[in-house]
Amino acid sequence: MLHAVPLDEPHDQAANDYDRVRKAIAFISQEWRRQPNLDEIAEAVGISASHLHAVFRRWSGLSPKAFLQAVTLDHARRLLKDDASLLDASLELGLSGPGRLHDLFVTHEAMSPGEWKTGGAGLTLSYGFHPSPFGEAIAVVTDHGLAGLGFVDDGDRKAALTDMTRRWPKARFVENGKLTGPAVERAFTPDLWQKGQPLNIVMIGSDFEIRVWQALLSIPFGRLTTYGDLARSLGQPKAARAVGAAVGRNPISFVVPCHRVIGKSGTLTGYHWGLSRKQAILGWEACHLLG
Repeated sequence: MLHAVPLDEPHDQAANDYDRVRKAIAFISQEWRRQPNLDEIAEAVGISASHLHAVFRRWSGLSPKAFLQAVTLDHARRLLKDDASLLDASLELGLSGPGRLHDLFVTHEAMSPGEWKTGGAGLTLSYGFHPSPFGEAIAVVTDHGLAGLGFVDDGDRKAALTDMTRRWPKARFVENGKLTGPAVERAFTPDLWQKGQPLNIVMIGSDFEIRVWQALLSIPFGRLTTYGDLARSLGQPKAARAVGAAVGRNPISFVVPCHRVIGKSGTLTGYHWGLSRKQAILGWEACHLLG
């Protein structure tokens, strides 16, 4: 069973763990075909094998070897599904499986496009910074639920906050970690993904963006689709580029799973919070399905 980083874990430890794991994941993602052993991965990261093993287990609940197996399995699935679209394969698998499915327990409310067009004028948004399995996170909430979830890179909280505030430039932002903390805990703690206790999210965007973000929620946990398949599912098969742009503007990372969309050739492309983090999230989901 995987466990997200506890909210009361010291920030420095969580940040250091993710940085080391991020480097290990980047190496595994590049070298998975030759199945590197623990010593090779540790050497690439620059720490001892025993230290890497401990850090990786603290981060994901599994060993680096198990994580490598999950990544390999993920690639194998893609190769085996080339006779059908990734979206069709996902729909055939349905929403059942060995893992508790996060998105099944997410409810959402689309705010009016008028609020989006006015830049969020009249809205009060609370924000806070919290540790997560994928580095420090920034969360934004309204009275109705979670409106934004992103990540802090290189300790630059100011840049992360600017990224959120530019989405709704006329809204009022107030720091309130006590208010945002429960939403972050619900988002990243699998034991809290329970039916009947949904995580409320608030989608603030254009009509088209909201349709795309709602479609993202239909992609099953641990599965993938392409921009083209996503466009076809919306009844607009020629709008893959526009769909890709809307996916890139998704303000609620992880919960609204834009990380599950890949290029037509199966390559990881275009993730607002970095491709290494995208690979980390996909590997984390694959591990959870094996757990």
